Amino acid sequence: MRRTLVRAALTGGILGLVIPPAAAQQKMLQADAEYQDRPKNGLTCAACSLFRNPRSCEIVEGDISPDGWCKFFDLPD
Repeated sequence: MRRTLVRAALTGGILGLVIPPAAAQQKMLQADAEYQDRPKNGLTCAACSLFRNPRSCEIVEGDISPDGWCKFFDLPD
Protein backbone atom coordinates (compact mmCIF):
# COMPACT_ATOMS: atom_id res chain seq x y z
CA MET A 1 0.00 0.00 0.00
CA ARG A 2 2.72 2.51 0.97
CA ARG A 3 4.76 1.71 -2.14
CA THR A 4 1.69 2.28 -4.29
CA LEU A 5 1.11 5.70 -2.70
CA VAL A 6 4.77 6.70 -3.07
CA ARG A 7 4.84 5.55 -6.69
CA ALA A 8 1.61 7.46 -7.42
CA ALA A 9 3.00 10.60 -5.77
CA LEU A 10 6.23 10.41 -7.74
CA THR A 11 4.40 10.00 -11.02
CA GLY A 12 2.05 12.88 -10.27
CA GLY A 13 -1.01 10.76 -9.61
CA ILE A 14 -1.68 12.32 -6.22
CA LEU A 15 0.06 15.65 -6.76
CA GLY A 16 -2.04 16.34 -9.82
CA LEU A 17 -5.13 16.33 -7.61
CA VAL A 18 -3.64 18.64 -4.98
CA ILE A 19 -1.82 21.28 -7.06
CA PRO A 20 -4.04 23.31 -9.40
CA PRO A 21 -2.69 24.07 -12.87
CA ALA A 22 -0.93 27.42 -13.29
CA ALA A 23 -3.21 28.25 -16.19
CA ALA A 24 -6.08 28.65 -13.72
CA GLN A 25 -4.54 31.83 -12.30
CA GLN A 26 -6.54 34.96 -13.01
CA LYS A 27 -5.04 38.13 -14.36
CA MET A 28 -5.18 41.45 -12.54
CA LEU A 29 -7.52 44.27 -13.52
CA GLN A 30 -5.87 47.12 -15.41
CA ALA A 31 -7.03 49.60 -12.76
CA ASP A 32 -5.39 47.54 -9.97
CA ALA A 33 -2.13 47.48 -11.95
CA GLU A 34 -2.38 51.25 -12.51
CA TYR A 35 -2.12 50.50 -16.25
CA GLN A 36 -1.95 53.44 -18.64
CA ASP A 37 -1.75 53.30 -22.44
CA ARG A 38 1.23 55.67 -22.58
CA PRO A 39 4.85 55.39 -21.41
CA LYS A 40 6.04 56.49 -17.98
CA ASN A 41 9.50 58.02 -17.75
CA GLY A 42 10.40 56.40 -21.06
CA LEU A 43 9.40 52.89 -19.88
CA THR A 44 6.94 50.92 -22.05
CA CYS A 45 5.20 47.58 -21.94
CA ALA A 46 7.09 46.51 -25.07
CA ALA A 47 10.31 46.59 -23.00
CA CYS A 48 8.78 44.67 -20.06
CA SER A 49 9.52 40.98 -19.45
CA LEU A 50 5.80 40.35 -18.80
CA PHE A 51 4.58 41.76 -22.15
CA ARG A 52 3.49 39.28 -24.84
CA ASN A 53 3.18 40.34 -28.48
CA PRO A 54 1.11 41.57 -30.03
CA ARG A 55 -0.98 43.18 -27.21
CA SER A 56 -1.12 41.16 -23.99
CA CYS A 57 0.52 40.72 -20.61
CA GLU A 58 1.17 37.73 -18.38
CA ILE A 59 -0.39 39.35 -15.33
CA VAL A 60 -2.66 42.21 -16.49
CA GLU A 61 -5.90 41.45 -18.32
CA GLY A 62 -7.22 43.03 -21.49
CA ASP A 63 -5.74 44.81 -24.46
CA ILE A 64 -2.24 46.04 -23.56
CA SER A 65 -0.58 48.69 -25.69
CA PRO A 66 3.13 48.15 -26.44
CA ASP A 67 3.47 51.86 -25.59
CA GLY A 68 1.68 51.44 -22.24
CA TRP A 69 3.01 51.07 -18.70
CA CYS A 70 1.90 49.67 -15.32
CA LYS A 71 3.29 49.48 -11.79
CA PHE A 72 4.54 45.91 -12.40
CA PHE A 73 6.96 46.97 -15.15
CA ASP A 74 9.94 44.58 -15.10
CA LEU A 75 13.05 44.89 -17.25
CA PRO A 76 14.21 41.57 -18.71
CA ASP A 77 17.42 40.16 -17.25
